[in-house]
Amino acid sequence: MATVLITGANRGLGFEFCKQYASEGWRVLACCRMPEAASELLNLAEQSPHVSIFALDVGNFEQIEQLAAQLEGTAIDVLVNNAGVYGDSNERGFGKLDYEAWTKTLVINIQAPVKMAEAFLPHLQRGDKKLLVAISSLMGSIGDNSSGGSVIYRSSKAGLNAVMKTLAIGLKEQEVGVLIFHPGWVRTDMGGEKAPLEAVESVAGMRQTIAEFLPEQSGSFVKYDGTALPW
Repeated sequence: MATVLITGANRGLGFEFCKQYASEGWRVLACCRMPEAASELLNLAEQSPHVSIFALDVGNFEQIEQLAAQLEGTAIDVLVNNAGVYGDSNERGFGKLDYEAWTKTLVINIQAPVKMAEAFLPHLQRGDKKLLVAISSLMGSIGDNSSGGSVIYRSSKAGLNAVMKTLAIGLKEQEVGVLIFHPGWVRTDMGGEKAPLEAVESVAGMRQTIAEFLPEQSGSFVKYDGTALPW
């Protein structure tokens, strides 16, 4: 049975990943900060024997290490670094930037996915697929940035893209691949009600791209449907 570990699994894209992978018979390791409050995820776990829920605040690196130790010996085929924060606010744009929020955003959006990769590398090496996935954003693209704004979020996703590209190079000899996704503008808590794309479509596209992944694609920055994007 193939196994996927998903962070930020209690809502939005993370929860949709859990639903779709569970429906396909995958073993789903669903991680979120407060499982006791994740009613939809708890219901999914009750309905599917293949879904296991773990408490994990990705900003707490000790918790990451503890979970990796708890799952020692477990083969993970796909690790989806989905957990993330926005960081920006309309009231705190350039000139009034919240530097504490910026620091927290960089930890969650950049450092945490790298820490996950470090901690769970042995688990990925045991898997068949051996794929590390990062949910980024087109807002992390420097080449596509024509509107400015969202200094905190843009910088965090640009940083995520850079470190994941670097990991793709470093992990090549160990046959661990890396995919960096722009999931589209999705109707979630973060994306808002005006977003044109439903989570089910975005995740279905990303899952298809993951299923068709080839080693030579490692380090690619792509849209949910596999279309290449500018750095």
